[in-house]
Amino acid sequence: MMMQEQIHAEAGGAVVCDASLAPAADARWFDPAYWQQGGAVHVLGGGRGGVAVIDTPAGVGVLRHYHRGGLVARFNRDRYLWAGADRTRSFAEFRLLAHAAALGLPAPRPIAARYVRHGLFYTADLITRRIEDAQTLAQCLAADRLDADLARETGALVARFHRAGIWHADLNAHNVLVSGGALYLIDFDRGELRTPAEGWRLANLARLRRSLLKLGAATRIPGFQAAVWEPLLYGYERTLGA
Repeated sequence: MMMQEQIHAEAGGAVVCDASLAPAADARWFDPAYWQQGGAVHVLGGGRGGVAVIDTPAGVGVLRHYHRGGLVARFNRDRYLWAGADRTRSFAEFRLLAHAAALGLPAPRPIAARYVRHGLFYTADLITRRIEDAQTLAQCLAADRLDADLARETGALVARFHRAGIWHADLNAHNVLVSGGALYLIDFDRGELRTPAEGWRLANLARLRRSLLKLGAATRIPGFQAAVWEPLLYGYERTLGA
């Protein structure tokens, strides 16, 4: 089913939704308490402040409130400088995910997003379809399930997005999901469409490698370079040039 973007104003802001999935999405959809009334929500930990899994008319979704990270989070948890609706974190990620869906790329399908103005700042939220029964690549590593085959598939996954000019701002082992033998990329906050270039592609791969090493891959997997990283690069190069 093709994506049908629909935008409507809400108090202090706006909501954008996929009208083919959620034509009735409004500000209430972004409040976990709204879903909790019917027992259709539970909160998962992880990330900045966690996410809520909600049972919506559009299917099971993941509701994420945008939180800041790093030192700035100590005095500003969730507000971003206003620069126009199209440049809000939520609308930008919604549209990038919609673009990925149109290309048939394995990423969460966006359901709805919103922003709320607070003077010179705004807060933001995003709802995407949940990828069921999934584990992160980090969890696969911790369970000793990251082998050459999974590494090749991971490289091929990244290459599909790079070939489409999609840059992932935080490519790490926590943002690669494995579900029923299929792989997905998640969390495209600050991601963007870029002109194909070797520089940003290699930098993206280097970020993924640092993530794996930080999680102890070199210690857990003897001969990490030959056993995992080289197969990953093989899957990447083969798919990028396909």
